[in-house]
Amino acid sequence: MIAMLPWRRSLQIPAPDRAARLVERNALLYRRGWLLLVSGFIEPLLYLLAIGFGVGALVAASVVVDGHPLRYAVFVAPAMMASSAMNGAIYETAFNFFFKLKYVKLYDAVIATPLGIADIALGEITWALIRGTLYSFGFIVVMAALGLVVSPWALLALPGAMLIGFTFAAVGTAASTFVRTWQDFDLVLTVLIPLFLFSATFYPISVYPGPLQVVVQLTPLYHGVDLLRSLTTGMIGPSILVDMAYLVVLGAAALLVAATRLERLLLK
Repeated sequence: MIAMLPWRRSLQIPAPDRAARLVERNALLYRRGWLLLVSGFIEPLLYLLAIGFGVGALVAASVVVDGHPLRYAVFVAPAMMASSAMNGAIYETAFNFFFKLKYVKLYDAVIATPLGIADIALGEITWALIRGTLYSFGFIVVMAALGLVVSPWALLALPGAMLIGFTFAAVGTAASTFVRTWQDFDLVLTVLIPLFLFSATFYPISVYPGPLQVVVQLTPLYHGVDLLRSLTTGMIGPSILVDMAYLVVLGAAALLVAATRLERLLLK
């Protein structure tokens, strides 16, 4: 009977109050490592300044998106905000989650408490979402200060970035359960770098050949970029519903995979 208790707990529906204990633990840990939280925000900001303004001064005065001319910096900024939300979620659920799972054996101890497997998955994804939200909030403040917000719809950009953070946190957690060694993270970077460069971040998707456009539109960061770009520029259309549905479905599916995989790893 005792051996069966963790298994029975793993089948419970995750409870926010139990998952919050894991979030609290992570917050206490980062009190002395807050510089690590800032690191993921810096890279997209530097890209915005270097490419959005630096390269933007060398290219045409505007980029045409769906018939609307946009300043190049205005075009790039929401893509960097989406990338910032992705970075916060992935850094936390990939490297840190793997370290706690494989080396610290944190979750082996956690399942000896009232927390179940689903609570662990929900708690870690929530913490990664918080980290991504902090990055996104800082980024939207910078965008506003630089005059890169041109629509009142931008008030919804932060919730949109939170949706992006949730999706990538769930995907990152699920992917990390398949990682065997640190070297396997080379594969993660092999996926993230093309996502960052080619998800209509620095130029419109219309510049790609037709078949490649289809491939790009199947990627999660593209939908995140399109969602935030629509909100910060005011170009609201039916595609925004597709973006949100894609991110919600992918995040929910990845959360289920993460919980299932954690159950196999921790209770084997």
